[in-house]
Amino acid sequence: MEIKHISHFQDQSDCKLFGLMPDNEEIHSFELTNKNGMQVQLINYGATVTSLKVPTSNGKLVDVVLGFDTLESYLSSYNLPSAPYFGTTIGRYAGRISKGTFTLNDETFQLVGNNNGNTLHGGNIGFGRRVWNVTDSTGGENPSITFGLLSEDSDENFPGELHVYLTYTLTEQNELKLEYKATTTKDTVINLTHHSYFNLDGHDTAVLEQQMYIDADKMLETDAEGIPTGKFTDLSNHNFDFRTIKNCPSSIDNSFVIDSKDKIAAQLFSEKNNLKMDVYTDQPSVHIYVGGNCFDILQGKENTKYHATSGICFETQNFPDAPNKAHFPNSVLKKGSEYRQTTVYKFDRIN
Repeated sequence: MEIKHISHFQDQSDCKLFGLMPDNEEIHSFELTNKNGMQVQLINYGATVTSLKVPTSNGKLVDVVLGFDTLESYLSSYNLPSAPYFGTTIGRYAGRISKGTFTLNDETFQLVGNNNGNTLHGGNIGFGRRVWNVTDSTGGENPSITFGLLSEDSDENFPGELHVYLTYTLTEQNELKLEYKATTTKDTVINLTHHSYFNLDGHDTAVLEQQMYIDADKMLETDAEGIPTGKFTDLSNHNFDFRTIKNCPSSIDNSFVIDSKDKIAAQLFSEKNNLKMDVYTDQPSVHIYVGGNCFDILQGKENTKYHATSGICFETQNFPDAPNKAHFPNSVLKKGSEYRQTTVYKFDRIN
């Protein structure tokens, strides 16, 4: 994995020290800015988005993602009863794997049961808690930064040494584009996603006044622990049929089945800021999450007290527990093959 020295980034963008890991490894913050004034700030701890500032109709910049001001706050958030995973990269496997176990090539793998005996978001030390390397960056139009991670064979008991690259590009069309690539030395399972909590009114408000659209006529049926049963819930006449635009719910933790890869998978609208976000993905699902993991005690950026409805996640991904469901989309990455995934969050005015 070729690593460019982080100082290489400074002539193209803002790069500054964000904090020190417990072993004194430096974590840096990077800023990408486009010609419209849109700004994204990222850190190489978890390849995490810490801030995403979007210009509104009145010329103001609004920070549309939840996050923390310090590395210490990101580190300590994992000590909560249930970590919020603010803005981070989820891997090796996003969502839940039932009982933390799966069978691949006639071999059974037992993962850590970090969520009621199930594996959630890759286990105890998922990709969001790892220090990534900066492997590339570009300036000028459509600036980008690429983070790389080497996940060892048997990392959290997953098979295969996995090389992962994630490129964030801020386009001149006000898109934050995420392109993932991964290869493995052994057959393995993989499901990567991005875990920003979005709020188009600003990260210090609630999302309940914002509207949502999801291009899905069904979602995964789940049991009481959030594990897919293997069946699908028809969304006709269902409260969660967001094919008709309606307000964000105060509590939701569901995977919606996306059919088309060419059109908008989901949208979020703020009438207050005349702002919308379009979500595009080549993944079979977008997992929508509101309503937990802030505990009304989390102090976020700018001394903001985050609460259960501070933000909404649009986690574009494969289905949770796909390694255990033969009729779900394939989650196996074979040795010699390449995992690729693209997700775009595009920001625009409603009117």
